[in-house]
Amino acid sequence: MIKYAILGYGVVGGGVAEVMEEQKQKIAALVGEPVELKYILVRHNYPGDRFADRMVMNFSIIENDPEVKIVAEVIGGASAAYDYTKRALLAGKSVVSSNKELVAMHGAELCDIARKKGVNYLFEGSVGGGIPILRPLTQCLAANRIDEVFGILNGTTNYILTAMDEQGRSFGDALKTAQELGYAEADPTADVEGIDACRKTAILADLSFGYNMDPTKIPTSGITRVTEADLELAHALGYTVKLLGRAVRTPGGCCAFVEPHLVPMTHLLASVGGVMNACVVRGSAVGEVMFYGPGAGKRPTASAVAGDIVDAAQHQAFRKDTDLGRSGGILAPADDLLCRWYVRSPDDPDLVQSAFPGAVPVYGSSQECGFITELMDRKTLASKLAAVEAGAAYRVLE
Repeated sequence: MIKYAILGYGVVGGGVAEVMEEQKQKIAALVGEPVELKYILVRHNYPGDRFADRMVMNFSIIENDPEVKIVAEVIGGASAAYDYTKRALLAGKSVVSSNKELVAMHGAELCDIARKKGVNYLFEGSVGGGIPILRPLTQCLAANRIDEVFGILNGTTNYILTAMDEQGRSFGDALKTAQELGYAEADPTADVEGIDACRKTAILADLSFGYNMDPTKIPTSGITRVTEADLELAHALGYTVKLLGRAVRTPGGCCAFVEPHLVPMTHLLASVGGVMNACVVRGSAVGEVMFYGPGAGKRPTASAVAGDIVDAAQHQAFRKDTDLGRSGGILAPADDLLCRWYVRSPDDPDLVQSAFPGAVPVYGSSQECGFITELMDRKTLASKLAAVEAGAAYRVLE
């Protein structure tokens, strides 16, 4: 019998315990022996809870119990979770996690400890919630050179943009509804400013290109400047607006960034609405594939964590090669990446034509126009934007 512990009994922790209990017979058949929950680390008591007899408040009990072979960390953050994860790995226990902040900031170090101790550090749930993306990226697509990985990596911002797009709501009104529905935190900064998507982009970039990526060095902007006019003009041009995290292979290294994009209505990402997530991988052999599904939530994320518990249980005798890169790579400047740009500016055809010859503006209900530029880098774009007093400029996904 293999015994495991869960650190944290919030939404995801409760979901992990439920999913593992519901599927215990199937899991036992897959692993070849029962996989049993021994402890749940909590901060306070849960009288009457079905798992109350397995709850403890002292991590040392888990750390020092040789029967516990696997620890599922679903606390969140990078303080206590980092301490507990490091101690568990050093104690010779495999750790699975859904903690994107911890994985993005300390994943390479934790993978290195796991490697030295001969155990596993798995984190499928850290990107895309219930969407299987990390394992396919490192295993099913292992015969490919990954040229680009990008996607809608945050359900909160996607819900807000969908509400603005389909219902004509303002950013503030859509955010308020997202908070009321539990899709957004009371402090939504990490979501709306792109920080959450940035951490996930760092993890995807690392696994795609093989070297450690510091999320604090990835250029990141969120959706707070996206207006109803942008969405209206984008539609008139044949696009919709999505917040994308992107990692691109370039001759100068990996180019990674998070920012709003105009996505063609013909692209599969354009139809990804509400709180759903989607991740696209462009590989040398497979071409372009997309992974789609719920990016957060109790049971979707619990599904990914439970899958990693099963994977760790199946790999007791030997490690899985799913480690993050140990060395830093060259982060090529995102500003050097050539692309077309969407520009929103005051309605002045002569001014637009003088700065962007050949541009074909479209018009909405505001006193502004929108148009798509030719291919150029950000420096070239910036020199032209001042001339038209642009209100916004976003990349166009090709």
